[in-house]
This record gives sequence, C-alpha cells and structure tokens, in this order.
Amino acid sequence: MRVLRNLMVASAVSVLMIGSVLAQTPPAKPPAQTPPATATPPPQTPAAAAPAPKPAEAPRPYPEGAKVAYVDIQAIAANSVEGKAASGRIQELQKKKVAEITEKNKQLESAKSKQQTSAGIMNDSARLSLEKEVDKLTREVQFLQQEAQSDEQELQAELQVDFQRKLNPVLEQIGKEKGLHILVDITNSGAVWVDTGLDLTNEVIKRLDANKSAPAPAPKK
Repeated sequence: MRVLRNLMVASAVSVLMIGSVLAQTPPAKPPAQTPPATATPPPQTPAAAAPAPKPAEAPRPYPEGAKVAYVDIQAIAANSVEGKAASGRIQELQKKKVAEITEKNKQLESAKSKQQTSAGIMNDSARLSLEKEVDKLTREVQFLQQEAQSDEQELQAELQVDFQRKLNPVLEQIGKEKGLHILVDITNSGAVWVDTGLDLTNEVIKRLDANKSAPAPAPKK
C-alpha cells in the first residue's frame, strides 16, 4: 500500500532543490510604464456572465450486499488528522533545514564577496586563508543539502510505516463489517468507471480520526 506517497513526494523534491533555489536571486521586474496623458483608453468589452455553479450532487447510497468497495488513500492522507499531522512534521523539518542552509549560504556569499573585493590588497597568507574558508563553506552547504534530503527521506519512511499501522486495522474492520471480498485503493486500481456509492473514503477518515481522539486504554494491573 502506497500510503502518503503523494503527500510526501513534493516535499522531497523541494529539499533536493533547496541549495540552488536559495543561491539564486530573481531578476528585478522592469518598472511599469505610465501611458501618455493623451492616450485614449481602449473600449471596455462587457465581461461574460459566469455560468451558475452546478448544485452539488447528493452522495449515492452504499449498495447493500456489495462485495467490492474502494477508498482514496491520497484523500485519507490529506484530510485525516493523522495525515495532516504527518504533513506538519515534514513541513517543520523543511523549515528547519531551509533556515540552516540559508544561514550557511549567507556566510559563503560573504566570504566570496570579500574574496572578490579584497583579493588585490591581501597578502598571500590572507588570500590563501580566505580561499580555504570559501572551500570549507562550500562543502558545508553541500553537506547540509545532502543531510536535509536524507533526514526527510528517513522521516517519510517512519511516517509511512506509522500511518499504515494505524490505517490497516480500520480498513480491515470496515471490510469485515460490510462483508467485502476486496477493498481497493481507487488511485492505483486502474478503474475507468465506478459507482460512487462504493466509496468508503469518508467513513475511513471518520473512524481513523475517532481512533486518534479516543483516550488510550488504561494499562492492565
């Protein structure tokens, strides 16, 4: 079961690109030009009226006696309390790593700037020392980028295992209660049409959230 896959792919990619993004400064936008005072404004075309929104369709009832049903694991991960908590932990880790890399990049850019502006007035010893400092900071930035990627992958794996451990009993319970022969993840099923009454995603989210808020059982004496 590919739990939290879609939730986490984007964050992993962002850490991979963290160093290059931080080192770049977007080009300044050219100032907006003011039209001459004599310019005649173009004729205004009336905006087309927006189509009225379609009324939401009432959810279809679950077909009694059905032996097949489905859930959307991506939606469960995105909307359940457990999934949101996992996403929050990843964002906290990203924020921490970005701050570390940003600070180290500032040190590196400062050393490079000094190297460019003061190289001509430095003696050989000072120039060599500054070159070593730039090399050292460059390696440290690269290490922080690699560490960020590794730490996030490790956290993702930990959260995925924990989420599956809590989700699987809920899926099994619902499947047994409804007498299902199979319960599939619609995202990976390859289905081209389904009866939406067979969608048990919201029920799974409700039960998963209820388990999260329920007090832990008292230890046996």
